[in-house]
Amino acid sequence: MQYEWSVTGKWLSMLKDIAPHLARVALLINPKTAPFYNDYLRAADPLSQSLGIELVPTFVETPTEINSAIDSFAHVPNGGLLVPPDITTFAHRDLIIALAARHSLPAVYSFRLVVLAGGLMSYGIDVVDTCRQAAFYVDRILRGDKPADLPVQAATKFETALNLKTAKALGLTVPPGLLVAADDVIE
Repeated sequence: MQYEWSVTGKWLSMLKDIAPHLARVALLINPKTAPFYNDYLRAADPLSQSLGIELVPTFVETPTEINSAIDSFAHVPNGGLLVPPDITTFAHRDLIIALAARHSLPAVYSFRLVVLAGGLMSYGIDVVDTCRQAAFYVDRILRGDKPADLPVQAATKFETALNLKTAKALGLTVPPGLLVAADDVIE
């Protein structure tokens, strides 16, 4: 999963690009369902310091905790949300999107699907491409290859999605570089 940790810097850069005033970012994650959260923190630390961003680990397990954590975090100005892949935050994505909108918090997610649902932006693996890779492995196993003999492959295709309607609602101006870099722009 090393490739996922390396995208943490990309997420922070995207947030700082779209919200230059950003000073704090809550890394919203459930340590029980995403035990690798420390790797995200370690990967983000050098860049967050160079960008002048305080990274705030924010551990949540339930909708009530998500609501409370974001409400509390939003009391201090110039904040944003970083939502890495985690089954808990993905399952409660609609709540997170609504809270980010209510508190005018720019947020970056790891899945394009969240941007289609109203989230601001995402950068992450191309899920369709990853499923194709998995199908290739299943095919090889069904044809007799031993799983242990197959090479480990990391995701090779990443995608950026941006929701202009959400950016406008948050009062954010999308920088041209971020707009050009987006694979999917939702208007």
